[in-house]
Amino acid sequence: MKTGEEYIESLRKRKMVVYLFGEEVKNPVDHPVIRPSINSVAATYDVANDSRHRDIATAKSHITGDTINRFTHIHQSTEDLVKKVKLLRLLGRKTGTCFQRCVGMDSLNALSIVTFEMDQKLGTEYYQRFIEYLKHVQENDLICCGAMTDPKGDRKLRPSQQADPDLYLRIVERRDDGIVVRGSKVHQTGAVNSHEVIVMPTRTMRKDDKNYAVSFAVPSDTEGLIYIYGRQSCDLRKLEGVEYDMGNVKYGGQEAMIIFDDVFVPSERVFMCGEYEFAWPLVDNFSAYHRQSYGGCKTGVGDVLIGAAANIAEYNGVAEASGIKDKIVEMNHLNETLYSCGIACSAAGSRTPSGTFIVDILLANICKHNVTRFPYEIVRLAEDIAGGLLVTAPSEKDFKNPQIGKYVDKYLKGISEVPTENRLRMLRLIENISMGLGSVGYRTESMHGAGSPQSQRIMIERLVDMEYKKKLAKTIAGIEKEELPKLKIQK
Repeated sequence: MKTGEEYIESLRKRKMVVYLFGEEVKNPVDHPVIRPSINSVAATYDVANDSRHRDIATAKSHITGDTINRFTHIHQSTEDLVKKVKLLRLLGRKTGTCFQRCVGMDSLNALSIVTFEMDQKLGTEYYQRFIEYLKHVQENDLICCGAMTDPKGDRKLRPSQQADPDLYLRIVERRDDGIVVRGSKVHQTGAVNSHEVIVMPTRTMRKDDKNYAVSFAVPSDTEGLIYIYGRQSCDLRKLEGVEYDMGNVKYGGQEAMIIFDDVFVPSERVFMCGEYEFAWPLVDNFSAYHRQSYGGCKTGVGDVLIGAAANIAEYNGVAEASGIKDKIVEMNHLNETLYSCGIACSAAGSRTPSGTFIVDILLANICKHNVTRFPYEIVRLAEDIAGGLLVTAPSEKDFKNPQIGKYVDKYLKGISEVPTENRLRMLRLIENISMGLGSVGYRTESMHGAGSPQSQRIMIERLVDMEYKKKLAKTIAGIEKEELPKLKIQK
């Protein structure tokens, strides 16, 4: 397994086309806007090499028996699913932001299920291709970017009905040795920090959409790939030469748009090629895994925000006020509820025909639906506790200015035992997670990542057996004179 430093050095070997602020970035690894997000990914390697966390951060490959980073593992039990959630919370606590690696893990596990089922039904060879690819990922401890979301264009139209056919990624040429694809994937977490890009369809497909029913993997520096880096709130602070004004002084997240400009994919890396009836199962399985993920990573970041709120309450001298205590209790209640959902959908998981374990899909959707709400309330309470200085404090450069810094130090003091700088650092951390750089991963991603709230509500409606519940009520009310239906556990 790689160390964090070895991972960073591995990125230098790539020859990627990356644009940021309208200019091509020749050295993404050392760019001040990009580097904090690389540090976050490196933490996933360092945790796996830390003996204190080996149990949850590593696993035994079901292919080779070797010890591997859990982020490249295929779940072999409900215990694996639970350990995944625990690992994600650990890393959320360590980095205080999105560490960008769960999306690749979720892609691999979804493909392991669906390629097996395709082979069983269609007599294809996708599963064996996938296993060979998985060996490559595990043996080299690679970061995979799971690319699912297309631009979509006019959302009332299907992929094949769009005025511009490239608004969903599609196959434009089939060759004896592979395929050529064109299109874009958007909102791609950790794309510039990845070794591999795994593409999956984004929705259900019909026969007319078969050229859009495609899944494959390519190295991140493949010819024809162009990365356009996404802006984040307060991102220019990274260029100001400041430290604590960024809030999170070392770590950050990353999103990017990937352009596929007639990219060739060799046959051995193609996992779906027109089998439109399997597009939805791949979306469904990936979404379930990724919705489970949010019960871990978001609660880890929530722990950091709750800790920051408790610290600023102390620095302000109000930690013992009953109203403040009550708010912090509520923050913890909401955060632990999210974690409980992540653990529950994992513990209630089940084995698929491929041998890969899948989460309870209903409970995974419940988990993510709560994530679309609770972090917003946790942020509101943190802002309430922090006070107005959260958004009116002078800059770090003002504080360090030899002429005016003494006034900032004097008049922004909280309790006498705590340096003013510590108070300002804690406020900046709360700002980072609630409305700054970290809010991308904690707030908006909580709303739209792994599907927007309505997509979870649709799944909940599909998966809950309402006829069974109505029958329970009719039996107990005496409307139907029969025994109470057998207890039914949702899977």
